[in-house]
Amino acid sequence: MNKQERWVDVQGGRLRVCVQGPEGAPALVFSNSLGTTLEMWDAQAARFAQDFRVVRYDTRGHGASVVTPGPYTFELLGGDVVALLDALRIERAHFCGISMGGFTGLWLGVHQPQRLLSLAVCNSAAKIGTAEGWQARAALVREKGRDAMAELAASSPARWFTPAFCAAEPDVVLRAQSWIAGISPEGYAACCEALALADLRSQMGGIDVPTLIVAGSADPVTTVADGRFMQAAIAGARLAEVPASHLSNLEAPQAFDEALAQFLRG
Repeated sequence: MNKQERWVDVQGGRLRVCVQGPEGAPALVFSNSLGTTLEMWDAQAARFAQDFRVVRYDTRGHGASVVTPGPYTFELLGGDVVALLDALRIERAHFCGISMGGFTGLWLGVHQPQRLLSLAVCNSAAKIGTAEGWQARAALVREKGRDAMAELAASSPARWFTPAFCAAEPDVVLRAQSWIAGISPEGYAACCEALALADLRSQMGGIDVPTLIVAGSADPVTTVADGRFMQAAIAGARLAEVPASHLSNLEAPQAFDEALAQFLRG
């Protein structure tokens, strides 16, 4: 439906962007997780482009977007979203991000709330993992390069999906593995460094835009408890638990889409 791929200038480079849906409709921005590309949102774009101007983009360092030397910060990654909105002449947008993309949304909710109509934070947390863990992963990826990305692709299903889903939908799993295998090692490492510094636990209570938290019931990375923590901190936030692991929009698309649709209708 009126699907357009384009490049958008941001700080120090360009982002690969896909826009589809009716011109003049409210904008809905989807932000990908660490190690994936905008293609992770294919199913959601097809559904929501009926009623929204859907904007997807490869996060800096990912897919075909610019790879600048790290470390990155969420001030940089969030600033890219602001630059994207400015370039597309979108004053305010609904924003839906998963994992790293969800944290980008939290950052926007804290620092750029005037650009948001609503916020959906999916399979994410106000602090994801430990600084030491992320720094170690960044160092390993820089040291081993493409070999490290291949190793991460091989191990990613255990972090991203339940064993039952891996057995039932091997094609989806293989496609997701291909995304991470193709990511720039420097871009991946630089985003790991952004996550190492990322902690909004003391600030997210100031978020005052309508907020949905989506948590996967089997997510070992960002847990339901992390979702409940964010819900308790953000006034009026809703929590939707879906039967999935970390990439819930891929594992449980029907439940994910319905939770998001109900929130956007509300």
